[in-house]
Amino acid sequence: MTERNASADSSEKRAAGIAASQVVESGMIVGLGTGSTVAYTIKELGRRVRKEGLDILGVVTSYQSEMLAIEAGIPLTTLAQHPKLDLAIDGADQIDSNLNAIKGGGAAHTREKIVSASATRFLVVADESKTSVQLDKVVPIEVLPFAKELVIEKIRGLGGKPELRLALRKDGPVITDNGNFVLDSSFGVIQDPESLAIKLSSIPGVVEHGIFSNVDELYIGKKDGSVKIVRK
Repeated sequence: MTERNASADSSEKRAAGIAASQVVESGMIVGLGTGSTVAYTIKELGRRVRKEGLDILGVVTSYQSEMLAIEAGIPLTTLAQHPKLDLAIDGADQIDSNLNAIKGGGAAHTREKIVSASATRFLVVADESKTSVQLDKVVPIEVLPFAKELVIEKIRGLGGKPELRLALRKDGPVITDNGNFVLDSSFGVIQDPESLAIKLSSIPGVVEHGIFSNVDELYIGKKDGSVKIVRK
């Protein structure tokens, strides 16, 4: 990516992230997702807490979002204390025209799915490059290490091509915040995301997969700085 394109991409993410933050009102308990786009949401919410007196509590989905939220000055809570959230805001690796999404590029999709399912309203922020008519990106699948070989065999039986995600130095597998492995699995164009999601969930040893079918709203940051809002 060129420096100019990277700057444009960052501008789109910023526009989407900040626009989504305006949905948040005082008194809300908000799920805070993981990734480069929702990072702008977290920073803007922190600014509103400091400058506008916004009174919220956040529930984070990863150590990464926890550190960002603490740095931004957002008071945090847990699902154990507040099992029902008013809103969850997160990013996506890809999202289709029916608002089915693939998430898990940051290996936080299990906690992200739990948080999004705990929320009354689930909002996704993304730049235009993340949108597609149909899903065709790899699906991250968190698996118990003990079950890795079984899950690989079952995914292949579904027509998938699983690969164990390795750490950056390639000296071992990526370990999730839950202590598990991630299998990045390609299925080509996914004609029926909900059906595939059900099949993946039925495999013993699968902790969670990265297909999300519970998105209520999508905020798309555009190159001109505007934001397109799509609702289910």
